[in-house]
Amino acid sequence: MDDSLFELSQMQNRRQLMGRSALGLGTAALAGLLTADSSFALADDVAADQDLNGGLHHRATAKRVIYLFMSGGPSQLDLWDYKPKLTEMFNQQLPAHVRNEQRITGMTANQKAGLPLCPSKYKFTQHDNNEDGIWVSELLPHTASVVDQLCVVRSTFTEAINHDPAITYIQTGSQIPGRPSLGAWLSYGLGSMNQDLPHYVVMHAKTSFPEQSLFNRLWGTGFMPSDHQGILMRSQGDPVLYLSNPDGVSRTDRRQQLDALEALNTGLHQELGDPEILTRIKQHEMAYRMQASVPELMDLTGEEKGVFDLYGEAARTPGTFAACCLNARRLAERGVRNIQIFHRGWDAHGRLPAEHESQCRDVDQGCAALIKDLKQRGMLEDTLVVWGGEFGRTAYCQGQLTRENYGRDHHPRCFSTWMAGGGIKPGISYGQSDDYGYNIANADGDPLTPTKEKWTPGTMHIHDLNATILHLLGIDHRRLTYRYQGRDFRLTDVHGHVMHDLLA
Repeated sequence: MDDSLFELSQMQNRRQLMGRSALGLGTAALAGLLTADSSFALADDVAADQDLNGGLHHRATAKRVIYLFMSGGPSQLDLWDYKPKLTEMFNQQLPAHVRNEQRITGMTANQKAGLPLCPSKYKFTQHDNNEDGIWVSELLPHTASVVDQLCVVRSTFTEAINHDPAITYIQTGSQIPGRPSLGAWLSYGLGSMNQDLPHYVVMHAKTSFPEQSLFNRLWGTGFMPSDHQGILMRSQGDPVLYLSNPDGVSRTDRRQQLDALEALNTGLHQELGDPEILTRIKQHEMAYRMQASVPELMDLTGEEKGVFDLYGEAARTPGTFAACCLNARRLAERGVRNIQIFHRGWDAHGRLPAEHESQCRDVDQGCAALIKDLKQRGMLEDTLVVWGGEFGRTAYCQGQLTRENYGRDHHPRCFSTWMAGGGIKPGISYGQSDDYGYNIANADGDPLTPTKEKWTPGTMHIHDLNATILHLLGIDHRRLTYRYQGRDFRLTDVHGHVMHDLLA
């Protein structure tokens, strides 16, 4: 064997051994607990400017993002996109020219009833904002109270039509697993704002309808270093797995163990030069600091009664959406840059009213409370809040249709999201759909056929959404790249348009 190949093989073997040793210490569960330093150097033209609010390429308007992800696809037609004309068309077939040969799922493609139009059973009320007012469903009375702070986009679209590809797409920029998540890109570009907590925290809220599986690759690093992994914060047991010391191991013992391990790892780094060794040292130190910071974070006894009046009594129960929203505010106060709450169970193929009523009871007050809480603390102006799912739901019914009960299939062509704070215009709506709530439409109501390749005014592809999120945090999505296997990758692939119409 060539000497250079033999040496490379030996180095790899050492790395594998070290990796196995780390796993034995439970380090894998804490793989993302890093770092006060950004691993991506600031652009030369802004590196010395301290008035950038953490921006990488330009002045940032947001320091952090809280992403409220409604997994499963909430129905825009029952929540945000008021379509009174559908009432007149109850049980009529969706016209072929409206569908325009769109791909639909096998769940409705061959149903005997065809594609019968299905109006929402819920009352909509028009609320004041900075333009003509916005219609909000009776399912969201609390969220309606903060609509003057929201930018509601009714013209979001994607190409993915099934859950896992669609969620993977909006979270990573690709329908194929293996790419870094949005939070990983933010960590890579901007680093952390705190010493004692992860830069990227994920929470799963309890729901009555836990349907879609959520894989940790949705908050993973893909081909990036593990430093940028999101950390799942649990509502039961240890908030972070393996964070507590084992029985019989004191904090002093742990400190001595870490000091000894650091000495070994430092020597190994001097021998091999592998940067992952330094990362591992930082991970151990972060985990040690979190043993003190995380219990304090999860202890809500210091919160005033008014806080629980705002979020609701559900906020006192760990794991509820309201409790996750309260914890999100507390994490934001403590310098966590990216916080994501997943709420599952929005996949209402049948019995949509019963399921969406339950889902809205879960999230409505928590969403509104988070906006109000951030605003009264002076944090909304530099905290971006995003709400939405991986796609919307169809204007036609899946399954048996009555006035009071119906289901809806997946609909990627046109759905609603909202954003607030962090440099977004408050109290506006953007984009619209046709009379059927099926296609994105122009100001005259004529259907549009936007694509990700070229931006169409009045529309927002998920790449545009991610480009805008990055922009608000001071990142040019075209310039933040990571080279892997000879190619420069980015979150928005080769697409994406910053939604300047939505910026304050």
